[in-house]
Order: sequence, then structure tokens, then C-alpha cells
Amino acid sequence: MVSQNEYVIRTVEQQGVRFVQLWFTDVLGTAKAFSITPAELEVALDEGMTFDGSAIDGFSRVVESDVLAQPDPMTFQILPWRTAGVPTARVFCDIFNLDGTPFEGCPRHVLRRAMERARTRGFTFYAAPELEYFYFRPAGEGPDGTGNRAPQPLDSGSYFEMRSAGLSGELHERTVLTLEDMGIPVEYAQHEDAPGQHEIDLRYTDALSMADTVMTARQVIKEIASEQGAYATFMPKPIEGVQGSGMHTHFSLFEGEVNAFHDPGDPFHLSKTAKGFIAGLLAHAPEIMAVTNQWVNSYKRLVAGYEAPLYATWSRQNRSALVRVPSPKGGRAEATRIEFRAPDPACNPYLCYAVVLAAGLKGVEEGYELPPETDIDLFDASPDYITSRDIRALPSTLASAIELMQGSDLVAETLGDHVFEWFIRNKRAESAAYRAHVTQFEIDRYFSQL
Repeated sequence: MVSQNEYVIRTVEQQGVRFVQLWFTDVLGTAKAFSITPAELEVALDEGMTFDGSAIDGFSRVVESDVLAQPDPMTFQILPWRTAGVPTARVFCDIFNLDGTPFEGCPRHVLRRAMERARTRGFTFYAAPELEYFYFRPAGEGPDGTGNRAPQPLDSGSYFEMRSAGLSGELHERTVLTLEDMGIPVEYAQHEDAPGQHEIDLRYTDALSMADTVMTARQVIKEIASEQGAYATFMPKPIEGVQGSGMHTHFSLFEGEVNAFHDPGDPFHLSKTAKGFIAGLLAHAPEIMAVTNQWVNSYKRLVAGYEAPLYATWSRQNRSALVRVPSPKGGRAEATRIEFRAPDPACNPYLCYAVVLAAGLKGVEEGYELPPETDIDLFDASPDYITSRDIRALPSTLASAIELMQGSDLVAETLGDHVFEWFIRNKRAESAAYRAHVTQFEIDRYFSQL
């Protein structure tokens, strides 16, 4: 029987691959890579490749700089674009210390730990994200070819638009076909609410594979747009006054082949495990949001009126809730799941899925009680209604989210000391820089008035 390493080496030879990119992410989820030639591939698969970790944000200090990138052969894939005109492949890597121990700054290890903890309790954790993003014209190019510097969407479509058959629609269709050709199943693809905004829904798989897939999809979307002179962005709120981009993600726990979230005897078909998981998410959502929504700009999306959650509530149909329980198509037990609506597509998916799993498991293990369903539109709810129902507000700024995260034992334990401490330092610096920045809003509003 051919081993996975042998399969990778044989495929590289048969396909004439000249470069193999070793992919990994920094703590913020920025894609990183370096390339090796086929001559180095066997050594890389067996022993890993050393590189300078001090050059990567959130990795090593200069005095302890060298780390090891160990390719995961199960993630090997031929890329749909070429490097220097020749076939190129990629493989995701786990990062290790030189003594062979897992490197604490590796986001993939953070998610592995969280999933292993779930596995010891008999659970496999699945995820299916809805990835939203925008297509824009090249920077500085207005709709009429002028030098307008404001971002210009590539189309003027809205929900389920069929008329975006120009470059925007072509890019979207090419992206879906490319992902499918790479073995990444796409469940839905559509134009979203805002001009230039599109959505691709990925078919569920285990959370680690899905985090790899999100990183791949983001790269594919950007590469295909760039090839055609356009720009794709996962910035949560690139345009004022329209809907921002979220990454609503459907989650479930399975025990073997059985959906642990399903109970046919429950009125909502939700098991005790599902209710505990939802309750855990609601209870810990404020303290994990610095991870699921990690940028200053993330909180420009989380405002009233744009189907983004403001409060820690749940519902079966209410899209203003933080957690929604979709009705399974055809009543299928295996389709029972929850939808967590806070994350945006600019998060680090490894860390995001890790803290979501930790929060949900906490609710399951400690038997958190699920609060009543909130079935009214919270965007129009009065302050008195919110107070009387003891509904908790979610953080409205990165600064407030970081304060809550800093006091969270759950997040600290999930991320590990290295990632937790670096993440907080980095995000405090981002928040401080934003607070000191004089925006165009202030110039327009105050300059001539004061």
C-alpha cells in the first residue's frame, strides 16, 4: 500500500511540479509560505524544513528563532496557478520546535489541541462557513476610469442578483469551479446584499480541515481576482452604509456517525448536548469575540440594521440573534446544527474554531442552562426590553473585546500562554493606534465647525 508521503512524491513527479509551497499562518491568520524544489521534498516530508521563526509575527524571539515546518501530506494539492510559469503545489505545515515538540505559536496546533480535547469526550467537531467578500476595481480606478481613490465595487448587484454577468460574475464562477477542481466542495454561491459583495458556502468537514480550506479559499479568491486586474477583500466593513462581510459558520458535534446535536423527541430536535453547546457559546461569546472578530474594522460591521449580531441570544429563525438553529432540510438528523453569526472572514480560522469549540464544550461539560429563545427583532428592541430580559450586549469595539478576553481563563487555556499574551499585546497596539488616528469623519464633522 502506498503511503501518503509516497503518493505526494509520485504526484509531484507525474505532474511535473517544479515548486512545492509550504503553507502556514501567523497568529493573526495571515497566510505565509516558502517554496522548495522536488529535490528537497522527501527530506521535508520526513524531517521538516527549518526556518527563522523570529521573522513571523507572534512566533519566536530572535534568541530562539529557528523552528521547523513539518508538512502534513494529507493537505497536498496542485495549485490552479503557476509560479514562474511552471506547475506548483502546496502543502500545509504544522510548526514544531527543533526538539520535536509542538511550537506554542502555531495556530494549527491550537485547534488540534481543542479538537483532541473534544475527541477524548467522544466528539468530532464539524464546521461549514459562509464566506462573504467584496470585489473592487483596482486601487485608484473610478467607475469611469478616473482617479477616484474611494473603493469602487466591481458591480452594482444585490441579493441573488442575476445581472452581475460581467467581470464580477465571471470571477465568482471561476472561483467556484477552481475550488471544486481542487477537491473543495461548494454548497452554495450567490451575490450578497451589497454592491460587489459575494458569498461562497463551503460544504461541512472537520474543523481542522475546514480551517485549512478557508485559508485556501481566501487565497484562491484573491489570486483569481488579481489575474483579471480586480481586487478581492475580506475586510469586514469596506464600505460605509452597506452590509459588511461575515463568516456565519454552521457547527455540529458527532459521536461516531451519530449527530450529537439531534434529539428526535425534543420540540426543537435539539439534544441536551446541543443546548449545552449553545448555552456555552452565549455565556462566553463576549470574551471570545476578540478572536472571532479581531480587527478594529470588525466592529464597524457589528452595528444595528445589517443582520449582524449585537446581543448574546439564540433563535430558530431570528437573524438578529448571535446563534441561530436552522431547520434541517427534510428533517434529517445528520443536518441538525447551529449557526454562529459573529465571526467575520478576516479572522484566523484556526483560533476562531478553537475558541468556539472551547466555549461550547464548557457549556456541555458543566451543564449550562439554555436561556429562553429570543424571537423578536433585536435591532428594533427598546432598551427597557433588553434590560428586562437580562440580555447581554456583545462588545462594540476591539478595545472592549480585548478587555473581556484578557480576563478569560477559557480563552487563555485554549490559546496557550504564548498565543494569548502575544495576541493581546498586538491587539492593544492596534486599538491604541486607531484611537490616536484622526479620521476623515472628524475632519468633515469638526474642522470648520470648531
